[in-house]
Amino acid sequence: MQQLYELLEHQPFLAGLLRLLFWALIIIVGIRVLRNIARNRIENVSFRYKTQKGIEVIGYVLIAILFLVFFTAGNIKDYSLIIGLFTAGITFTLQELILSIAGSFYIFAVRVYTPGDRIEINGIKGDVIDIDSIYTTIMEMGEWVSSDNYSGRIVKISNAFVFKGPIKNYSMDFPFVWDELNILVTYGSDIELAKKIVLDNSSELLSDYVGASQTKWGEMVERYYIENATLEPTVAITLTDNWVALNLRYITDYKLRRSTKHNLFYSIQKNALQSDGKVVLASATLQLLKIPEVDVRIKNNV
Repeated sequence: MQQLYELLEHQPFLAGLLRLLFWALIIIVGIRVLRNIARNRIENVSFRYKTQKGIEVIGYVLIAILFLVFFTAGNIKDYSLIIGLFTAGITFTLQELILSIAGSFYIFAVRVYTPGDRIEINGIKGDVIDIDSIYTTIMEMGEWVSSDNYSGRIVKISNAFVFKGPIKNYSMDFPFVWDELNILVTYGSDIELAKKIVLDNSSELLSDYVGASQTKWGEMVERYYIENATLEPTVAITLTDNWVALNLRYITDYKLRRSTKHNLFYSIQKNALQSDGKVVLASATLQLLKIPEVDVRIKNNV
């Protein structure tokens, strides 16, 4: 022990480095303790999450300040080569980690996305359930599961990806999406009545979405360089070889695409069946025709 004290007396840089590591360890332990206290005593989920993240960010900032003070205090000239080599090695080795930490600050500063947002990043779609200093945690959607349903897998994506590719946010400024539904009717159907059934049912079922989206879209037009758009349900008619296709375009909540499409299909089908045969839903069919019988008689000329 005495030899260690003598070594530290003759090596002030080493002594300072040990003190730095000691205080950094104290701060890391403090972060864990305070996060556990916040988790156990704060009941509101949103406030608890923000408090825990705030404690974590403040702790890392304090550690960064300690390192900054340590390397800027005293005689830097004597250790400039050591510091330069150390910094270059750390930067090269931990470049992905450094990008991830920078990405976390960028995410919170610019508000690229927040917990609860539905995003698609690096080909993975899902709801953001956590953002820490290195990873964004996503509850995955899709893959082998159809529509916008959870697959059950939790995916961690490096925050560095915010600098490497596009990020699709379904809910940040405009929490609505446009969707389409094709209603197929036979050529013998009353097309005008079919169109009326589709528009009446969609307008009734989607009135709340249209009203709420108009306010949000107005804010979008004021904030971004974007043209106004039609928010009410619209129908476009297409003639095909087999049927008449009524393409319904409508707006809905980004979390309720599947249930909205189900309700529209059910309501339109119900009203079509009550039209006394004026509107008949079409389906792909195969009609086999019987070859007519041919009576061949050969007359012998004698």
